[in-house]
Amino acid sequence: MTDAAALPEPIDAPFDRALSDRYLVYALSTITARSLPDLRDGLKPVHRRLLWAMRLLRLDPAAGYKKCARVVGDVIGKYHPHGDQSVYDAMVRLAQTFALRYPLVDGQGNFGNIDGDNAAAYRYTEARLTQVAIDLMAGLDEGTVDFRPTYNGEEEEPEIMPGLFPNLLANGASGIAVGMATSIPPHNAAELIDAAIRLIDAPETGTAELMQIVRGPDFPTGGVIVDAPAAIAEAYETGRGAFRVRARWVKEDTGRGTWAAVVTEIPYGVQKGKLIEEIAQLINDKKLPILEDVRDESDAEIRIVLEPRSRTVDPDMLMDSLFRLTALEAKVPLNLNVLDAQRTPRVMGLKAVLAAWLEHQFGVLRRRSEHRLGRIDDRIELLDGYLTAYLNLDRVIEIIRTEDEPKPVMMAEFGLTDRQAEAILNMRLRSLRKLEEMEIRRERDALDAERAGLVALLGSDARQRTRMKRDLTALRDRYGPETALGARRTAIEEAGPAREYAREAMIEREPITVILSQRGWIRAMKGHVDLAAAETLKFKEGDGPAFAFHAQTTDKILIAAENGRFYTLAGDRLPGGRGFGEPIGLMLDLDGETGIAACLPAGQGRLLLAASDGRGFVVKVEDTLAETRKGKQLVNLRPGARLRIVHRIAGDADYVAVIGDNRKLVVFPLAELPEMGRGQGVTLQKYRDGGLSDAIALRFADGLSWSMGGATGRTRTEPDLTPWRTARGAAGRMAPIGFPRENRFT
Repeated sequence: MTDAAALPEPIDAPFDRALSDRYLVYALSTITARSLPDLRDGLKPVHRRLLWAMRLLRLDPAAGYKKCARVVGDVIGKYHPHGDQSVYDAMVRLAQTFALRYPLVDGQGNFGNIDGDNAAAYRYTEARLTQVAIDLMAGLDEGTVDFRPTYNGEEEEPEIMPGLFPNLLANGASGIAVGMATSIPPHNAAELIDAAIRLIDAPETGTAELMQIVRGPDFPTGGVIVDAPAAIAEAYETGRGAFRVRARWVKEDTGRGTWAAVVTEIPYGVQKGKLIEEIAQLINDKKLPILEDVRDESDAEIRIVLEPRSRTVDPDMLMDSLFRLTALEAKVPLNLNVLDAQRTPRVMGLKAVLAAWLEHQFGVLRRRSEHRLGRIDDRIELLDGYLTAYLNLDRVIEIIRTEDEPKPVMMAEFGLTDRQAEAILNMRLRSLRKLEEMEIRRERDALDAERAGLVALLGSDARQRTRMKRDLTALRDRYGPETALGARRTAIEEAGPAREYAREAMIEREPITVILSQRGWIRAMKGHVDLAAAETLKFKEGDGPAFAFHAQTTDKILIAAENGRFYTLAGDRLPGGRGFGEPIGLMLDLDGETGIAACLPAGQGRLLLAASDGRGFVVKVEDTLAETRKGKQLVNLRPGARLRIVHRIAGDADYVAVIGDNRKLVVFPLAELPEMGRGQGVTLQKYRDGGLSDAIALRFADGLSWSMGGATGRTRTEPDLTPWRTARGAAGRMAPIGFPRENRFT
């Protein structure tokens, strides 16, 4: 049985408070030990421990590679007791040239790629440190930072990296903690160093002046930042914002007047494989008709080839559309949320970050100087002892040979300290030949001079600033813009938002003839064919032509159903003219039992709508266009009524002529009809029996004309419509003599 005395005492506390306390501990641990980088070295604990373990393994840039499994094992065994996969993933990112602007790990093997493929397992890959990592850790052996015990107390690890490399902003960071997050894009190290030197010379320098040096992020994948300078400045002033990054592309001549757009750099953080899939999906879905094909011809360099539909496509229109529809333009957030020197999370602006980093570096400089000063004092003490031994070498040897306890005798006789006496006694015989007075005095004089310089340095802020500028300038030479690693990769070129072009602008304008059969089969023949020959076109057995008209591929085709619902089809998406076409029900959510009242190109202007019960109204063409397959309900019909008339109104029309099944005709001013977006409309003509047969908008002064029929093509005109002119809603009088028996105006 378990000994009751060994069990912990229960805590009597409210559950909600206990839960809150424990969650707070968890949250603080996540914020300070997992997700947010330290302002001073820009590292999270896992990255710091990785670099420390690799340093202890002596994986310098000049040394050979070692298996990543060895590094990960040391890290999780000694310093970071977490999952091996998470530690290896962090190590992989430190080695990816497309993820870090200045990689800290030099990887050998498969460390993943920009397509989004994962790295090989750590038993297959090898790694060592880069020069950047060495610069970041420079000074660890010089008393510049404090060390703390590891989680099990068996080892020690540095609390911070002391090196002069500005890693926080140079490589950036991202992370999600509890209740807060950080997102810092990478920057150009040379620009950061120049800005830091500017702050040393003029601490009052503002963010606007610093941004003349630090122009914006510098991504490892290049690209172009297209934000306005004011937007970039505001982001750096507040520490929060976002940057619009576009791919870099060139127009490449492919011969015979054709061209292709070639993308050579893609936005930071975008996986190339997914980007290609996204563009290909646009082509398959026909959402970008001016794009014909996309090919990935990348090797070590990015090369994505975009082929336009034709040579007449505007390159800027194509790329603007791709920027708007794909990840060729992406937003990279800025959230400068970091841990300051007191391990407190803060959102800081550009100047505050650089100033705090410089303050840390001045502290490192002072600690390094004090540590060196102590080492010099220790060495001078030993040199004084060696000089005493040299001047009295025979007596020293005699004391050592004759005395049982030579140390106290030497200390008493020559006035030596314990360390001096111990150092003399620990000397090997072969070292006696090195005890030359001139050599000792020369080394001591050099140390005295160095000591005086360090004392002066520690006592003067001006000297410290001069020394810091000198060290920063030396570091800048290694990462300057003239070097391959330091050259700026991301351009800053202001551009407006990607323009949204009308779909018609992306379609090559070509003539077509639209044919809709009586049974609802639709097709578009190339060119403007003779409409009179449409009667002889092939149709399914028992089918025939219902509507036929000329249009363009850029037109939108209006389909008006007898139930008052309007649909829209794109002219370039209609099935080809070969065969019988396709049922219109495959393109629209149209009940097969519902008839088609009209089919016509949309165009501009207004339409006259009239139902079989004699009610109607005027509608703008743009109000009839539908965005989806379900269409748009425009005419609210009374029971038993159906939409019968959809007639385009000419610009000079001023009257409406309506004829009923009873052959009675009314003519009234067009102004008496309301213009509506949707509804039942108003009464056009009253009927005792039957309903509306036809309606048309006309110019009153031109009279009413109709075809006489037959092969002659003659027409007849009733020039004076005064007898039929009346108010809207009248019953009317019989149509003119000779009016067509079909009761149709056209």
